Amino acid sequence: MPDQLTTNGDALRLFFTDDVYLVNEPGITWGMPSDSEVKPPAKPKETVANSETPIEYESPATFQFLGSNKRNILILVNDEDNEVSDESGKELLKKIIKSINLVSADFALLNYAKHKGTGFEDLLKFFKSSLIISFGVEPAQLGLKDHPSNIVVSEQDVRIIFSHELRKLNADIAVKKALWGVLQKLEI
Repeated sequence: MPDQLTTNGDALRLFFTDDVYLVNEPGITWGMPSDSEVKPPAKPKETVANSETPIEYESPATFQFLGSNKRNILILVNDEDNEVSDESGKELLKKIIKSINLVSADFALLNYAKHKGTGFEDLLKFFKSSLIISFGVEPAQLGLKDHPSNIVVSEQDVRIIFSHELRKLNADIAVKKALWGVLQKLEI
């Protein structure tokens, strides 16, 4: 029987039609990028059936973020000067995350100030979020209609909570209590 091992990409595509992912196991190095460098595959702008015309690919948006986004929860912050926020803002965020029983693997934390002009659609395509909690990013910045603060709203089957920027939220006890009331009712 001839050798049945093949490395021909075209032949392998006939058998492997689903996406294949490498999992980074402890002790094994695959040369994979970190969670914050993972990029979605490029998607064709158009498909031309039975044509010799080459297909153009649009480059997908890429984001630098913290966390692993395993539960498709996006947390937006808006701080020009810091990676996330100042010390008091970071402490408040840690308390909020802990209060809703999340760990860093559950969500993606994105500083919107580093990605200004990014719309809701781009974020949704990349992060595939079911819940977005926004601290200091206004609905208009995402290209959405105006929504009230500290209330769960829905856009395209995505639950969104808009709240104040972390430093302002930490200084305003009434607003912090309003957010806390919403978070307690939130089912994640």
